[in-house]
Amino acid sequence: MKDITLKIIGKQQYEGIEEDQMEFVTDGKLYVRNNSIYIIYDETEVSGMEGCKTTIKMNDKSVRMRRTGKVGFNTELYFETGKRFNSIYETPYGPMGVEVLTDYVKNDFNIEECKGSIDVEYQVSMEGLAEGRNKLTINVM
Repeated sequence: MKDITLKIIGKQQYEGIEEDQMEFVTDGKLYVRNNSIYIIYDETEVSGMEGCKTTIKMNDKSVRMRRTGKVGFNTELYFETGKRFNSIYETPYGPMGVEVLTDYVKNDFNIEECKGSIDVEYQVSMEGLAEGRNKLTINVM
């Protein structure tokens, strides 16, 4: 397992609401197993999910993100270009159904150097209450 530094940028755009962007740098761990790259990091108060651990599994065509820990923030999301994924997003106010339609996954990660980036752009719907477009960029420096 290798110590890494991550820069994570998340952009969210919901209808009728100004685009929101969150950006933070954090330390994490990286390892490779069965041709997949795993990145693990602890969430901070900047992300609003302090007390959670995020595990990202990525390969050439997909990204799986799992958050565990603090009660009310356990969830798993799967991103693969053109694919739809349904999940339950646990919030402090109770579970909420979420549907993700991935527009694209772009993986520019170099396994040998343990550096690179991954970009995911997707549409999200939360039980029909909110719909939006999101972009996630993870840079491993």
